[in-house]
Amino acid sequence: MAFILGNREQQTFLPPAIEDYVSLHDPVRVYNAFVDSLDFQSLGISNEPQGGADEYSPKLMLKLMIYSYSYGIRGSRKIERACHHNMSFVWLTGGLKPDYRTIARFRKKHKIAITNVLKQCVRMCIKFDLIEGNILFVDGSKMRANASIKNSWTEEKCKKMLKKIDKRIDTLQEEYEAVDAHEEGLESLVKVKEYLKDQNKLQKKIKTILKELETEDKKALNTTDDECANMKSTHGIHACYNIQNTVDCKHGLIVNTDVVNESNDSKQFSNQINQSNEVLKKKCEIAVADCGYANTTELEKIDK
Repeated sequence: MAFILGNREQQTFLPPAIEDYVSLHDPVRVYNAFVDSLDFQSLGISNEPQGGADEYSPKLMLKLMIYSYSYGIRGSRKIERACHHNMSFVWLTGGLKPDYRTIARFRKKHKIAITNVLKQCVRMCIKFDLIEGNILFVDGSKMRANASIKNSWTEEKCKKMLKKIDKRIDTLQEEYEAVDAHEEGLESLVKVKEYLKDQNKLQKKIKTILKELETEDKKALNTTDDECANMKSTHGIHACYNIQNTVDCKHGLIVNTDVVNESNDSKQFSNQINQSNEVLKKKCEIAVADCGYANTTELEKIDK
């Protein structure tokens, strides 16, 4: 019995045309046709060449975004890599390879339009009988924010830090006076002054955070990203967002996605189901969630 080995030196030939890279039944062709049928003017996207340097067609970029999401790829750098290595992406772009900065800029510029297209995609699936909209399942997932939990401040943490800073400032004042007395006539010790200055600055910052916590009635505030929240997940406690996904029963297709900064799902049930019903343009018959959504107030809202 012999081993099956590959040979990187073996010469092979791809199909002579990019059109032949994917079969006629490949799903990428559906996404291509779907975006081609959209009214870009109503979406608020200009599909006419603009003055200045050459740029990628908005229609091509939108196809790339929608297909990437369906493929489970979200990051701009990963989408760029797919344009180099994945045949269906090469087919979709016609061999063009926009870099991650171009992809990120397009997504930022046309955020609302992309959201509306994704909703239209759901309605198209209803027309094709891929989504029934009768039974919906909702669940949440924690996604790390681009912020450290060290920058999350609570009222208790602020008060503890203020006490430490007050004590440290008093100590520094005593040290500074002792140094001045010992080295009278010499140049001032800049390092001690600067350190004292930083402590005062930190104290002022913490007081501002504390005031903001009280004003906005927040339990915690992250100074890097004030919209995220401290959440517990399988990887410990981190600064996170709670991603809510609602899927249709028939084929498990996603109907609606939402991002919230509440650490648990107990207040999300009615909101997520109502959002999904709005996308579907109909009311579902059955809505399903796990026990994390158990909240009589939320169930009462849905019942009404």
